[in-house]
Amino acid sequence: MNLQSDDFELMGLPRQFALDRAMLDERWKELQKQAHPDRFAGGGGVAQRVAMQWSVRINEAYQRLKHPLKRAAYLCELFGVPVRAEDNTAMPTDFLIQQMEWREALEEATTEDHLNDLESEVASVKRKMLQKCEQLLVSEVGAQEAVQTVRSLMFVERFAQDIDRRREQLEQ
Repeated sequence: MNLQSDDFELMGLPRQFALDRAMLDERWKELQKQAHPDRFAGGGGVAQRVAMQWSVRINEAYQRLKHPLKRAAYLCELFGVPVRAEDNTAMPTDFLIQQMEWREALEEATTEDHLNDLESEVASVKRKMLQKCEQLLVSEVGAQEAVQTVRSLMFVERFAQDIDRRREQLEQ
């Protein structure tokens, strides 16, 4: 293992968007067993600190790869096309219109059925965006196009969380 390896190399997985989640989970468990600081208790403080660094690095890679949106953003970075969501919030007009319509629908939602319908629509859009990421994130050229989809996905995920919060409000 090399601390400088990218997350895919570290986990021994192909560098691609589509991942077998069970395989990722299995690799994470195997690597955590190998790097667990308790295994190095007899090696002294330095060995345990190194093991702790490995454990943290393995967990970071696992968290990034298990979440599709984080994995997509990470792949964009690996292809040399960072998402830069914090300073590039430009969105296509049709996406912004859709966001406004969803916001209005969320504000007007007064029943669980309304929220379920909206949630279903949002989930469908999210699935299509993730499929697009899978198709695009195979090259640098594709990653350049995927960046916009990844930024849009960030908005969609936040909106899905807003639906959950609205649901909690209705339950009170």
